[in-house]
Amino acid sequence: MVEQDPTGEAAFRAVEREVSLLFRRGRARSAAMSRMVHPQLEGMAYSLLAYLYEVGQVRVTDVGAHFGVGKATISRQIKALEELDLVARESDPLDGRVSLVSLTEDGWRRYRLAHDARLASFREMLGSWEAQDLARFAVLLGRFNETVATVDQKSSLPEQDL
Repeated sequence: MVEQDPTGEAAFRAVEREVSLLFRRGRARSAAMSRMVHPQLEGMAYSLLAYLYEVGQVRVTDVGAHFGVGKATISRQIKALEELDLVARESDPLDGRVSLVSLTEDGWRRYRLAHDARLASFREMLGSWEAQDLARFAVLLGRFNETVATVDQKSSLPEQDL
């Protein structure tokens, strides 16, 4: 006999387990994608390159804010990408104290090659799914990511007096 679970606790536990697995595999895939771009890159580099690909030229501090890391951490990661000629840094013409970063031509090309390979991998993994299931999965993942971003944003706010 199946027990009723009015609180959904079993579902929460199942989601937590599957999301944990997804994140672990995602970190491993991200590291592999980074090495596909360049063998000397660390795990987060692919995500950083993807962000720069999406937004174009951006302030270093905005990159750090996007990833939720401090200026020292993001500067170190960007410096490593600069040394491999994947990213270029320049002064903001509106404020010389601010650094702007963007992909170099080689960074753009290498990122696109890795991204195309990643997309082919997703097509291979999910190619047998019905289009409706794939679309629903995308909607649910989007909803999950929005919720995570909202919770992350709230948790970074100073605590309010009650």
